[in-house]
Amino acid sequence: MVTAPAPSPASRALSHVASLSAGRPLDASLRLTMNLHPDRETGGRAVLAALAQDGVYHSQFVTGTSNGGLTAHPGGDRWRWESRIFAGAYDGVSAEHRPVYGALNFRRAAIGAAPRFGSAHLRLTADALPRATFCYPDSAAEPADFGIAAGMHLIELAQADDRDALDDYIEAQIHGPVLLDRHVEALVLDPC
Repeated sequence: MVTAPAPSPASRALSHVASLSAGRPLDASLRLTMNLHPDRETGGRAVLAALAQDGVYHSQFVTGTSNGGLTAHPGGDRWRWESRIFAGAYDGVSAEHRPVYGALNFRRAAIGAAPRFGSAHLRLTADALPRATFCYPDSAAEPADFGIAAGMHLIELAQADDRDALDDYIEAQIHGPVLLDRHVEALVLDPC
């Protein structure tokens, strides 16, 4: 008898969040953006140089850097939030297999969806949408509302809310690697 392989952490996480999601499918023309500060340093290199050299966007669990809190370690807030949101799917995996973060640019803003996290952004291809999960508000707020591309009610929640412009985004967690040569359609740099 052939035994089917166990589902990957990413597929377990996506399935769990799908069970919490409702609503219509996302408009396929919407994009995920990953805002960043290109001149910040990670591992002694500017973020933009590290991206160019590595060809992959690494999670804060790998880089040890963040535009938010530095809690991406076992037992830290980021680890605890991911454990809750993804029903423990990533609890035992190595850092490079954890999701990376961006936001859904549902307002189609030229500055990207989450300028709080940087003046520049990567705009991902449409192929990233089906492997993303979403929450509103940000995962740091311990949200109760989640979505996936096939069932998304979070846009209506965000549009009805009156959050500060820097907090007016739908967080996206992208499961699987973000390779610059395959998953990024544009790098948008702040003119300054």
